[in-house]
Parts: sequence; C-alpha cells; structure tokens
Amino acid sequence: MNDISNKRSVKVGLVQMCCVEDPAQNFAKACAQIEAAAKQGATIVCLPELFRSLYFCQSEENERFALAEPIPGPSTDALSKLASRLGVVVVASLFERRAPGLYHNTTATLDADGALVGKYRKMHIPDDPLYYEKFYFTPGDLGFFATSTRYAKVGNLVCWDQWYPEASRLTALAGAEILFYPTAIGWQFAVGAEMDEAQHSAWETMQRAHAIANGIFVVAVNRVGAEGGVRFWGQSFVADPFGRVLARAASDREELLVVECDLGLIEDTRQNWPFLRDRRTDAYGEITKRFRDA
Repeated sequence: MNDISNKRSVKVGLVQMCCVEDPAQNFAKACAQIEAAAKQGATIVCLPELFRSLYFCQSEENERFALAEPIPGPSTDALSKLASRLGVVVVASLFERRAPGLYHNTTATLDADGALVGKYRKMHIPDDPLYYEKFYFTPGDLGFFATSTRYAKVGNLVCWDQWYPEASRLTALAGAEILFYPTAIGWQFAVGAEMDEAQHSAWETMQRAHAIANGIFVVAVNRVGAEGGVRFWGQSFVADPFGRVLARAASDREELLVVECDLGLIEDTRQNWPFLRDRRTDAYGEITKRFRDA
C-alpha cells in the first residue's frame, strides 16, 4: 500500500462521457474508462454526475425514481470490485434511494482496496428550467468533509455546489487536497455563441477561484453531448492551487484525461498566499444569515 505521506504526486483520471437511456450501457462504459485511466497511470478516477442514466431532471416524472438505488448497493458493489482489482480510488455520482420517498444526489468514494470510505450528499439543489432537481433530491445532511484515501485526501461536491464558496472553503478546511466536482452542466437555450462562452467562462472561473482561495487542486468532470433540451458543454478540467488549468477536455466529444497533480504545490502555494492564515474568523458570524437587511 502506498502512503500519502511520502507520495506527493498523484494522477487523476477524468471520465468525460455521453450518456444514453440504458443504465447498463452507461455503467459498462464508465467501468471501461476507469480501467483505461488506470492503464495510463491514474490512481484516482472521477465520473460525471449521475453517469448511470440520461440527465432525467429535465422533467418531473415519478417513474424516474426507479433509477435510484441504495448506497452501498449494486453500483458501489461493482465499483468496489473494480477499484480493488485496479488499485485505484473511484469517485462515483449516484442517485441514492435512502428510504421510500427519500432520495439524494450522492457521490460515493471507493478506496483502492474497494472500501466505501466516503459518501457525500449534494447540499445545494437547483430548481431551474430543465434542472428540476428539487423534485427528485432531498438536500444533503452529511455536511462538508474530506475523505482519506490511499493516495490523497479528497473532497467531493456536486455540480450546483460549484457556485458556493462556502462549500469549497469548508471542504478545504476539513483537509481536502483535491476537490472533485462530478457535474452535469450545459447550454439550455439558443442564446448565441457569445452568451454560451460567457456562461462557460463563469463556470470555469468560479472553480478556478476555489482552487486559488483554498490552495488546493480542483477537478471538474462534466458530461458531454446533447440530451433533450441541454447541450452539455464538456470541457472537464483540472486546476492547480494557483488556479492554472493543467488540462481541459474538448467541448464536443467524449474524452479521458489523466493529469498529474503534485500535492507538494499545496503547501508551496499556501506559504506564498497565506489566505488561511489571514482569515478573520472572529468577524464572519454574519455569514450564516440569509441576507443582511438594511
């Protein structure tokens, strides 16, 4: 077993994929990509948000609840065996059936020995045109945390969580070295190339800012391709603690990225930009309020 105390460089695998109606087909593709990433030296592999199915939240349909499963359950059992056989950590976004009528958008972390070591339930749930997630998902109740794995201490947030600096900060304060964002985001309407670029740029800029503000690596893994009314824009990427994009996938096709992350950069960057040192924790009490009225 490798020890993260003396192994400061890890390779992360980003599986950017299209999804189809058949969950078995999606799952088989994801497993094949995990194996391909491992062959290229990846030690931690992340899949897109809700990779087992089409992005079903574009409409409100009760029959879609049949896609949910318990965690641990069939998918985590299969991924556990794969992770153990390959010696890789797997970050997998799943539709969790917690109890009858109670469901979550949940990311499971399988360690390199196959153990289910982390379960994060998406905290911020959107309700926008073609993203009707509040119909399906109960907001998470496990909080923000980091999970120790064989290769690094990882934090998991999911898609809409990307826009909230509080989420990334609390996950970083829990010790995360790499923050993974399984994602399903794209363009919804024909508003033109300029607005398309502005939307994508805002999304990437926000996450690069999380990397800078917290001095950690950020890994965003998106879907790609058209599903219903959404054109998922792909462009999965890795940002280092300085906010530099180390690699970015294409916008129009499936792609597997394997990217080396030197975890030693975390301490180097924080020594030069000591944002955690200079935080005024005594002055932030108002942050827990919805809004400060005049």
